[in-house]
This record gives sequence, C-alpha cells and structure tokens, in this order.
Amino acid sequence: MSAPEESTVEPDDTAPEPSARRPAGAVLVLGAIGLLLLGAVAGVLLRMPLEQNSEPEPSAVDIGFSQDMAAHHAQAVDMAGVALIASTDNDVRRLAYDILTTQQNQIGRMQAWLQLWGESNQNVDGYMGWMTDDHGSTGHHGGTTEPAMSGPMQSMPGMASQEEMTALRQSTGPALDTMFLQLMLRHHQGGVPMLDYAAEHADTTAVRTLAATMSKTQEGESQLMTTMLAARNATPLPFN
Repeated sequence: MSAPEESTVEPDDTAPEPSARRPAGAVLVLGAIGLLLLGAVAGVLLRMPLEQNSEPEPSAVDIGFSQDMAAHHAQAVDMAGVALIASTDNDVRRLAYDILTTQQNQIGRMQAWLQLWGESNQNVDGYMGWMTDDHGSTGHHGGTTEPAMSGPMQSMPGMASQEEMTALRQSTGPALDTMFLQLMLRHHQGGVPMLDYAAEHADTTAVRTLAATMSKTQEGESQLMTTMLAARNATPLPFN
C-alpha cells in the first residue's frame, strides 16, 4: 500500500502585495514626521557637550532665547508639516522638509539645554523680555546692536494667526503653495531680531553659535522663498 501524497497549496498570484493595501504617500510622510519628532530630543541629548566646564552659566538671554525660539520654531514645523503632506509641488515639499527637519532638531537642542539648566520649556510671563539692556549678560560678543524690548510681549513677530493656520490647512494646490511661502517668509523675518540679539548677547558659546547659524540659514531660505513667490506672481505678506 503506497503512502498518501502530500498535499500542496499553490501560492495565490492574485493576492495583493502588502504594500498595495497601504495608502503610501501620506502614511509614510506622517510616519517619518512622527519618528523625527520623537527622536529629536533624545538624539540631541546624547550630543550635549556636558564636558565643557569652562562654559559660563546661562544668562537670561540664553534661557529666554531657548524658550522663545523653541516656541517660534514649533509653528514653523507645523506649517512645514502641512505643506509637506498636502503640496504637490516638489520644490515646495523639498523646502518644507528642510525646514521641518532642521527646526525640529533645533527645538530638541534648545529644550535639552533648558532641561540641563533646570528651566521650564516656556516663560509664562510673555515673550522676548530677555531682549532688554538689563538682561544681565556679562558679554557682548559682536559689533551690532539689536533693538531692546521694554518688557515681555504677548506674541512674537511673524507668527501666523489661528485664522491663517486654519486657512493654510484648508488650502489645496497652488493656493496652498503660495500661502505657505508667504506665511513662512514672514515667520522667518519675525525671528531675525531674536536670532541676532542672541548671537550677540548670549553668554554661552552654544547659544551664540546656534543663533548665528539659524540667522544665516533662514536668510538663505528667505531669499529662496522670495524668488519662489515671484515665480508664482505673488508678493510677500506685510510684516506684522
């Protein structure tokens, strides 16, 4: 008596590939953004120069700049995320990706410093109060003088309103691209006084260096956005 033949199951060539069952574009982009946001702070903490004992104690400028610029950057990251997901223009999406990744990394770095210094991530008394003549910094490390504030402000220059953010999220196509470029250009312009003030008046080398790097990077991006707006027959928004 012969042994029964083993049954085999032929693979079903008509079954969809796993990737075909996934909404590719938006899910992958959202996943990348999520991983970036979760990993930024941890990655920067590992690179903190804790061994630099010669670094002076942070002043009100170092602390205030880190708090306010992290908040300022957060809205830029939000706007860039909208454009990265919703835009169909590769130039706009490339710029949005660069801004999102760069500024999220910088947020992580500033928040890591604040944690190291034992400071909160936000000053509840308002914004830019550290940009005063009596900020307590012992060093003036540049040849320029940025305008000083008379006290804390309720908002920072260049920030988009809630109505503008809602309009951006609801826009599509070329209108979305133009609005993103306009809002982001104004946002960059609003951060310049803080960047230049911190680059001159901060006591710690790390903050001065980061502020100067931000200023240079955003100057280049602002020039690019101005060119991109002109190519779309659009003009920058009035500065607020």
